[in-house]
Amino acid sequence: MKLPEREDDLRLWQALSSYTIGPDDAEFTFTDRLARENGWDRRHAERVIKEYRRFCFLAMRAGHPVTPSDAVDQAWHLHLTYSRDYWERFCADVLGGPRHHGPTAGGRAERDRYYRQYAATLASYERVFGPSPPDIWPAAQQRLYRDPLARRVRTRDYILLPRKAAYAVILSAFFGAMVFLMW
Repeated sequence: MKLPEREDDLRLWQALSSYTIGPDDAEFTFTDRLARENGWDRRHAERVIKEYRRFCFLAMRAGHPVTPSDAVDQAWHLHLTYSRDYWERFCADVLGGPRHHGPTAGGRAERDRYYRQYAATLASYERVFGPSPPDIWPAAQQRLYRDPLARRVRTRDYILLPRKAAYAVILSAFFGAMVFLMW
């Protein structure tokens, strides 16, 4: 990443880069919580937090509405639950003012609007930071048209199988039962 050239951009980037979310003495850190709640390893959660910082920089400097990737949005949602940290320290001291997060109103027009915003976010990201990591920042088509069809699942409560493996299990159980009944 090239460092920002403008003095106020450099100050913002330095403040974002050095900012730690949550209390310094927490045994269960923001990174640990983000990893646990999303089923990520700690290294991936650390990478997502780095991208969250970059997103926040773009939110303040891109000059257009920005839309986060799903992973970055998970970091933002969790940060909002640290309400005093988010509003009193992060927004006030780092961003210099409030940064609200609002949900979509839904529907095709909203999805298309967020598609355009996300595509613009990716373009701004590339101008400022270089290529984005695709595992954290997928293409706009995937982010806004394919991924919303997914659901979050508590893996503690469910067994997840890839579709092909599930078909194999179902078919083998079916044919096994047929053979048993025919015997």
